[in-house]
Amino acid sequence: MSARFEEIDWRPTAMGEISLRRRRDPASGNDVYEVKLGDEFLMSSLFTAGEVALTELGLAQLPDAELDVVVGGLGLGYTAEAALNDPRVRSLTVVETLAEVIDWHQRGLVPLGARLASDPRCRLVQGDFFAMAADSRGLDPKEPGRRFHAILLDVDHSPRHVLHPRHAALYQPAGLRALTEHLHPNGVFALWSNDPPDEQFTSVLAEVFPQSAAHVVDFDNPLQGGTSTNTVYVARTETGRP
Repeated sequence: MSARFEEIDWRPTAMGEISLRRRRDPASGNDVYEVKLGDEFLMSSLFTAGEVALTELGLAQLPDAELDVVVGGLGLGYTAEAALNDPRVRSLTVVETLAEVIDWHQRGLVPLGARLASDPRCRLVQGDFFAMAADSRGLDPKEPGRRFHAILLDVDHSPRHVLHPRHAALYQPAGLRALTEHLHPNGVFALWSNDPPDEQFTSVLAEVFPQSAAHVVDFDNPLQGGTSTNTVYVARTETGRP
């Protein structure tokens, strides 16, 4: 049995001090993995419904064919694992800005690390997703200009509550238009948010994408009691865009 609390790793990064912690949940007796950036909690293995729904809602919009998928933000790996669980996915590129987070997976320090690092369809890429999305070279350093069937993003808390000011540009019309250049016709962009549906952002999506919707994901919250929610935005590009 693991210790009641353990700080598995702590490192200074360009975005602040990041730490990986493991604690034992007193209710279930299971290990809970948590990531903090400075004093801010980024993610917990106790709450993964939204991360999984991001993949499932996004990929549900795509046909029964082989898919090339990008995940922006590795975290604890639940969005990426859900993509690998879809038999249509032939390639998965996960873009993570912090090399330290990739290292946790490659060293097996997190529960899903071995699965992601060993799957031949999955490649973990260290890079700034937001800078890459704005660049014509795109999201695959090995194949500049490559397009994907789906881009699934889970980095910021929401379009309004970003981890770094430079991320904000992506959530504006010009940023989203640049991102669509990395999608195939009828491609999907899906975004996780910790906030309720945001009318201002849904209007921005509608300005860029011909089809878009906000989905509310409910899940049990054993810490606060009752039910909590995340939002998953899903948008599709034009069918005939070259």
